[in-house]
Amino acid sequence: MIQAILKISRQLITIAAALLFLTACSGLPSLDSLAWEAIKLPTDATVLDVSFVSPEHGWLVGTNSTLLETLDSGKNWEQKPLALGELDYRFSSVSFSGDEGWIVGEPSILLHTTDGGKSWSRISLSTELPGTPYQVTALGPKSVEMITDLGAIYRTKDNAEHWTAMVEEATGATRNINRSENGQYVAISSRGSFYTVWEPGQKTWVSYDRNGARRIQTMGFDPKGNPWILNKGGQVQFSSGKQEDGQYSWDEAFTPGSNKIGLLDLAYRTPNEIWISGGSGTLLCSLDGGKTWKQDQTVANVPANFYKIIFLSENQGFITGQSGTLLRFIGPPKASTQEV
Repeated sequence: MIQAILKISRQLITIAAALLFLTACSGLPSLDSLAWEAIKLPTDATVLDVSFVSPEHGWLVGTNSTLLETLDSGKNWEQKPLALGELDYRFSSVSFSGDEGWIVGEPSILLHTTDGGKSWSRISLSTELPGTPYQVTALGPKSVEMITDLGAIYRTKDNAEHWTAMVEEATGATRNINRSENGQYVAISSRGSFYTVWEPGQKTWVSYDRNGARRIQTMGFDPKGNPWILNKGGQVQFSSGKQEDGQYSWDEAFTPGSNKIGLLDLAYRTPNEIWISGGSGTLLCSLDGGKTWKQDQTVANVPANFYKIIFLSENQGFITGQSGTLLRFIGPPKASTQEV
């Protein structure tokens, strides 16, 4: 009885916090059309990543050894159990190239399928691996790239029988790591005080100090391969590339909107359409390359933190969040005449 009361109390607090946030943001201009829909999942686990075999057939992974499959482009999902013993795994990344797919997670685990996910096999990893597998990227038949949470990068071209180290040294403890479409990585230090970048062909990571007083929350790359930054306190900063001295040229940092909300991820659907997600149901959109921003009220009734935005193509995208939260992209948004 006491546990039930506590659970209800926590739910009421969460809803109240979300309503408070929405009230604070009610004066912000909003998009004129719905772009996302909330998907009901058969789990309360936090979902972390998604990848598709085809436009209709996809896989979703997360905490508590969560593995979900969809056959209708993500409208409905079914839980798929795995025989992994008594350990509870945090599946952090999944990636497919055709019918061949890979999953990594913590405690250290690597799973592989060659039949679109009908069956999964576990691949042994060295006990001397620096760190825990953090992200995996399918590169083609029998080929995959894996990075650990300490920034060690490895590739295999023979179904993980042999691995090639891509860097001589790892970065050390990281807050998070993101990869660009052309294979660049950016890793944030555990305290958010500096970041390191690796480009294909380099033997080592290159370190850079943060740009200002605010600690870095996360970083990623735009479609041209230029980095962007989300700083603590809801601050955004874009880059136009490297200068002759090897340092990045950064635009002036700004806060989209008047609220210093926590921003957690940023993603481009097109070169001009940018989405930002954050805590307490925060979802912002720019349709002009980041010059002006709008509030998306599609998720006004979803009291959750939105951790990751994933666009698999211009027409297919998802936002993952806490406690079984998943948003599915349903169509390009339209903007009102007001600006944030």
